[in-house]
Amino acid sequence: GKTTTSVNLGAGLASLGKRVLLVDIDPQGNTTSGVGINKADVANCIYDIIINEVHPKDAICGTNIEGLDIIPATIQLAGAEIELVPTISREVRLKKSLQLIKPQYDYILIDCPPSLGILTINSLTAADSVIIPIQCEYYALEGLSQLLNTVRLVQKHLNTSLKIEGVLLTMLDARTNLG
Repeated sequence: GKTTTSVNLGAGLASLGKRVLLVDIDPQGNTTSGVGINKADVANCIYDIIINEVHPKDAICGTNIEGLDIIPATIQLAGAEIELVPTISREVRLKKSLQLIKPQYDYILIDCPPSLGILTINSLTAADSVIIPIQCEYYALEGLSQLLNTVRLVQKHLNTSLKIEGVLLTMLDARTNLG
């Protein structure tokens, strides 16, 4: 749902002539793989930006799609949540970094991890708006209320201009009551 939406939305916008940056902030790195980047070949990734304060331009990789770039994720990112605990202003690390390259892109799409930890908080703090992809199943609806509560907290304390663009239903199964 989330990763497929990010990759396809990014590719679609790029095909319309927009300059798009995908930011893979999920330690699984499926967005990175999904655009054809071999994680073993990545010199700098989102981990290096958030933890080691590498300039984001030094982590951007081009893709086979004209107008679509990515800041990849590697398995290094798995430890970032713990490493960020003692860090001052840990919630705004991504925002500060992306501001350095924001003028170069029409859209920056951030693919978040499935959990509501500090990486997701960083993403929501850096974002102008959020699209919430939700799987068409009952248990996903339970998680939606937790996510909306997190968004409200981010809006109140970290990013007052964050807007919810909407909820995008994914993985529809027409055989269920939710389909």
